[in-house]
Amino acid sequence: MPGASPPFPQNPKDAIALQLQLREQLQFTPFPPERVRLIAGADISFNKFSPEIYAGIVVLSFPGLQIVEQATTVAKADFPYIPGLLSFREMPALLKVWEQLQFKPDVVVLDGHGYAHPRRMGIAAHFGLATNCPALGCGKSVLVGQHGYLAAEKGSFAYLLHNGEKIGAALRTKTGVKPVYISAGHLITLPDALNIMLLCCTRYRIPEPTRQAHLLVNRLRIESGNHKQPK
Repeated sequence: MPGASPPFPQNPKDAIALQLQLREQLQFTPFPPERVRLIAGADISFNKFSPEIYAGIVVLSFPGLQIVEQATTVAKADFPYIPGLLSFREMPALLKVWEQLQFKPDVVVLDGHGYAHPRRMGIAAHFGLATNCPALGCGKSVLVGQHGYLAAEKGSFAYLLHNGEKIGAALRTKTGVKPVYISAGHLITLPDALNIMLLCCTRYRIPEPTRQAHLLVNRLRIESGNHKQPK
């Protein structure tokens, strides 16, 4: 497996060192929407005070956005909940789900960030390297950086900047609602990530791949008997 093969670091110092090392391996190459036949959304649900993780991936047709396959797993997290290092907590479970998929997608959308990360190594970058699959991040909030004016209409975007570098974009997926935050992870460019995400917007704020993944992992958590407030 390219990139960060398990076992993963077990402490923050080693995890940060690995992020800095892996960052040098990232590639941002064109991957336009017309190359996509299958797109996947990946998400995690858990209670912040529990080590139990509910992980899922939903594979959708593209651009039709019909569910083709879905897979889940329940696992125990070995890494603490630390913002900026969440990939080390979530990735082992997501990689177990990835191995179950019969239909590997052309691109994966992670509920989180890729390059829009303090060390430019969010979960979408980490997952893309580990699977050698084009990956992008679709976060519900900003982890790092700022953007300027963003028009209210669907499809409007404003680049997210950090230390003078363009690291992602705020994207309005529905007129009048809060934006989501798109960033390239690996083997894709930011413009292509934005174009693909716009084609995944239906009538919801969250684009369909990660929306379906979110629904899947929350169902899994409830069916497993954990009714506490999810992540």
